[in-house]
Amino acid sequence: MTCFTNSFINKAIDFPSPAKINLFLHIVGQRDDGYHNLETLFQFINHSDTLTLTATDTPEIDLLTPIEGVNNEDNLIVKAAQLLKHKSNTSLGVKISINKILPMGGGLGGGSSNAATILVALNTLWQCQLSLSELATLGLSLGADVPIFIHGFSAFAQGVGDELTAMEPQEAWYLITKPECSISTQQVFTASDLPRNTQRLTANALKTNDFINDSFHNDCQTLVIKRYPEVAKLLAWLVEYAPSRMTGTGACVFTRFSSQDEALALQAKLPKGISSFVAQGLNQSPLCSVIAKLSLNK
Repeated sequence: MTCFTNSFINKAIDFPSPAKINLFLHIVGQRDDGYHNLETLFQFINHSDTLTLTATDTPEIDLLTPIEGVNNEDNLIVKAAQLLKHKSNTSLGVKISINKILPMGGGLGGGSSNAATILVALNTLWQCQLSLSELATLGLSLGADVPIFIHGFSAFAQGVGDELTAMEPQEAWYLITKPECSISTQQVFTASDLPRNTQRLTANALKTNDFINDSFHNDCQTLVIKRYPEVAKLLAWLVEYAPSRMTGTGACVFTRFSSQDEALALQAKLPKGISSFVAQGLNQSPLCSVIAKLSLNK
């Protein structure tokens, strides 16, 4: 397939790369290939990295803001661009810079979100005309969380996180906190004492609008609080004020509120050494509206 361009060439365009939270995360089994079967509910939040992309009529993929300690060829951003370039057989290239505010090792999906934003944005800028399903298939090879960011809607996810059913959980306000530690997803999922036999949810269980009650949990949290006292201490403090749970494999914790003011009030009381921000839950990724606007104007 050959991609064609028009007014996008040599034009710098900003794309949001949002965070996600897992309102719950159940591990219902382990597959023969070593991956885990999950049941989780993804929701976006209005807190994003920003990727600035400039499509070029030369073939180079140029990351202008490399991450310290990470070779460019190992960066998911570059891998995603190369994957789409190979799939589409385009002769075009791109210059990429990122303003990164999402913490690494926090369970907010920052790396997966960055990769997904590259695939979706370049599909538009390079005019590759791949469907979201085709992009999601490409993205899955980069990480299990990439497809949810490509599709851009809140969803109940099964399988490795790629079998998606659209959901509309309450778009609550959240205080997102992170203690002074970073957690390896790989180390969590390869741990021998990780729970792997949670009973599958019934359809009736998903009819609630309160996914932070005792019927739901995060199976990774049990392991993480054993190994990371910083997370255990923060969670114990937060639950005294409002419903709180770790997202993904951590180390970030979200605390739910009905208003922004309530979230900000607790943020002001946080112990020293805890990084934090306040954000609202979103059932549609902010990337969707940017892509829709570009598609209308091309």
